[in-house]
Order: sequence, then C-alpha cells, then structure tokens
Amino acid sequence: MSLRAHESYGQHGLTPVDRLGVWLSKRAIHRHLPSRNDLEVLELGCGYRATQLIALEPKLKRGIGVDFQISPELQTLEKFTFHQATIEETLPKLESESVDVVMLISVLEHLAEPQFVIQSAWRLLRHSGLLLVNVPTWSGKQFLELSAFRLGFSPKLEIDDHKMYYDKRDLWPMLVRAGFKPSQIRLRYHKFGLNLFAAATKNEGDRHN
Repeated sequence: MSLRAHESYGQHGLTPVDRLGVWLSKRAIHRHLPSRNDLEVLELGCGYRATQLIALEPKLKRGIGVDFQISPELQTLEKFTFHQATIEETLPKLESESVDVVMLISVLEHLAEPQFVIQSAWRLLRHSGLLLVNVPTWSGKQFLELSAFRLGFSPKLEIDDHKMYYDKRDLWPMLVRAGFKPSQIRLRYHKFGLNLFAAATKNEGDRHN
C-alpha cells in the first residue's frame, strides 16, 4: 500500500518549496491551455484543496477532480465535481471522450501503473483534447531527496512514495504507446531542469489499436 494511500497532497498544508513548485506548474499549465472559456477539465490527483483546478475556474465549463481526500468545502462549488477515491478506482467509471483536458501534475511518479493511467487519459479525451503531465526528472531526484531527507524542506512522505523519475526518453514512449502521435507531443524541461512538462494532443484522426 502507498505510504500516502489515505492522504491527499496539501492536506496538512504546503511547504515554501511546495508552494513554489505549484506556482511554476500553474504557469506551465496556462501556457498550453486553449484560449476558450468553456473547457471541461479533469485533474487526476488534484490535491486536498484542488488548487490548480480551482485556479482555472474562469476558463471552465466544468472541472472534475480526483484524489484520496477532498476538502469538504469544495464539494459545494457549482462548476466542480470531485471523486474521493483512488485514480485507479475512478478512471473506469468515467465516460470516454468526455473532457477537453486531462491534467497529471506531479502525480505520475506516485503511481504503480502509470501506463494504464496515461492510456485512460487518452480514452477520456475528446478529439483534439490535451493531456498535460508534470513529472520530476532524474536530475531532480537528487535535489528532491536532499530537500526532503536531509534538509526537511519538503515532505519526506511524498518523496518516499516516488516510484519513478522521468526524462524525455522515459515519458515520450509512454505517450506514444497510449495513442498520442509524435507530431502532437511537446516535451520541455522546466523548474531549473528538476521537472519535465509534457503537452500531448489527441489528434482528430488518432485511433488507438
């Protein structure tokens, strides 16, 4: 069982390092989002307060969040639906081709079956839908472990729960196997090379075999 199997990110507050990371991720997300204001967005592993998903509210027709625990106050928000469960339990219950954007922000590294989750994201996206992924890199591993295990700047529980780190050569083939065409995948390192950000579009003509 995961060390954090019953807790969501941010449930006990965020450290300064975490807050900086969230802010940098928000910038990357907004850089890639379509300019429309009627998006239906699913965030897998949205965190206890769904900070990044809530911040998109002006652009949303509907927001869907999934995590172990969700703040009760969020359940009353009109545009939002939250599933308080594991990602793996929730994904099969969600309708195919039902959302415009799927976000996996600092989540994939915690998952035992990341390929299944990426393939599920492809299934859930409408044509021309967008998958946004943020993951820590192998270069970031040393910094994250120093910050958590020695300096105490980051939650030890979070870093101890990491099952994988990713560079472009790790994440790119996973996206391709899920059905995303190479021409529709953009990968870039950010956060000083400590993280990798992917934006993959489900092409109108794509069909996963």
